[in-house]
Amino acid sequence: MLLLTKILSQCAYPLLTALLLAAGAGVLLWRGRRRSGAWLLSVALGWLWLWSTPAFSDWLRATLEQRHPPALLEQLPTAAAIVVLGGVAEAAAPPMRPDPNLGAAADRIWYAARLYRAGKAPWVLVSGGKLPWGGGEQPESVVMAELLQEWGVPATAILQESASRTTRENRDNSLPLLQAHGARRILLVTSALHMPRALALFRATDLEVIPAPTDFEIRFPSNAHPLRWLPDAQALADGSRAFKEYLGRWVDRLASVGG
Repeated sequence: MLLLTKILSQCAYPLLTALLLAAGAGVLLWRGRRRSGAWLLSVALGWLWLWSTPAFSDWLRATLEQRHPPALLEQLPTAAAIVVLGGVAEAAAPPMRPDPNLGAAADRIWYAARLYRAGKAPWVLVSGGKLPWGGGEQPESVVMAELLQEWGVPATAILQESASRTTRENRDNSLPLLQAHGARRILLVTSALHMPRALALFRATDLEVIPAPTDFEIRFPSNAHPLRWLPDAQALADGSRAFKEYLGRWVDRLASVGG
């Protein structure tokens, strides 16, 4: 089921949508329907161009990140536990990858360690399993726990949830651990881009959830420079991540209605 969901969601992403539209245009042109084919091809190219511009990519990501702006460490209240969501690292996969590979979202672990050292909570729960297609021999939670210990969090203060593969599973699988330790008020640590979707899921429970976003990406550069409107591969990837968050939130709402 998870693989099917991933495949269907990929079909909705901007790059594959543009390729499918272009393929449809090719069929129309091959059948002699030049006007319709040319129009559909223009839509495909325009769609891909839009999602590939840094100006649009940054604007779309900002619509998510601005919902929960950064806060100084001392401004955050204390809680019973710090919950850190996975998606930050790939486990080691010897012999080709002897060490864990940290991703751009590894700020989540660093920030959780800072929160713990600041005395914000006595427990840090790391939530992350192992994707069937991701490689590696360990669940991500093991890697996260090891990093926390390197950054000053004792092993005795770390709780591991090692089965989740999605944000919804992060929530569902973390709840029993939190309940077992009497943790009803939590600091939720994830990337600012991911926080709106994650926070909505966790707040749908009886937990008191305080957002502690990190890994902010947008610095509001000027869009007056012409290069901001030219296609860029990184902008396409970044904008697609924002699209994924909006798509995921929509799916979560459907699942809540259906459940």
